[in-house]
Amino acid sequence: MTETAASFKHASFSECRNIKSGPVFIIASGSSAKDFPLHEFPSVPMITMNGAISMFSQGDTKPFFYLCSDTDFPLQQPDLFATAMRISENVALWENQFDVVQAKPSGQAFGLKKAPRASIFKTLFNPQKSLVRHRYLLSKRSKDIGFSKDMTLGCFDARTVMYLALQTAYHLGFNKVFLVGADLYQAVGRFYETPESKHSPCGLDQHYDTRILPSLKLMSKHVVDDDFQVYNLSANSRVPAHIIKKISLDDVRRMLNS
Repeated sequence: MTETAASFKHASFSECRNIKSGPVFIIASGSSAKDFPLHEFPSVPMITMNGAISMFSQGDTKPFFYLCSDTDFPLQQPDLFATAMRISENVALWENQFDVVQAKPSGQAFGLKKAPRASIFKTLFNPQKSLVRHRYLLSKRSKDIGFSKDMTLGCFDARTVMYLALQTAYHLGFNKVFLVGADLYQAVGRFYETPESKHSPCGLDQHYDTRILPSLKLMSKHVVDDDFQVYNLSANSRVPAHIIKKISLDDVRRMLNS
């Protein structure tokens, strides 16, 4: 087998479970992210996704983890994707994506896979504690709603890569998560897009009520606790504050300095 035909080797998520602790920023693509002072927090690890990598293209701060679950993104935004592969310390794509993308990760690579569907019996009587699942069994869609505490077992795709980033943060061992740019308003657009730039399709409105919000509700009720706290820095986020608490940048500064 030639080198070009060989399958790309990625690591197992088991190799990075609970390797971190403390705070982490998750940088999403909402419009509010453009005002975030990235340079102010050089010692706090950053997880980012898709085109939000553009925030890291200048300066010394590099992502600790980059995720891309949109298989079309590398074709729609090849320059941004290539930047992510070049500067990110760790990268996660769907397992079969590594063999088809042209730009390869320079850092450690991890393969995403979906958590397997569980039977009604297993969900009720023999659940996997690391896969927190929706318990509304009458809905077929509910079988795909959950939260993975161990990405080795798979993850739950809530139709937004931000939710994969939250599961990754838990898997890595972080216990205080600050969401940046988690606006989730499709009409407002992404902070890195301009009228002249390429725009990738967006399905937030299509999936918000059926997948995104139910998944965040499940996380808020069954995952968030004293050992795993999640805060939203977007004052105008679509996500209600009773699901993810909204705080200001000054609040973050006080929490990090306490």
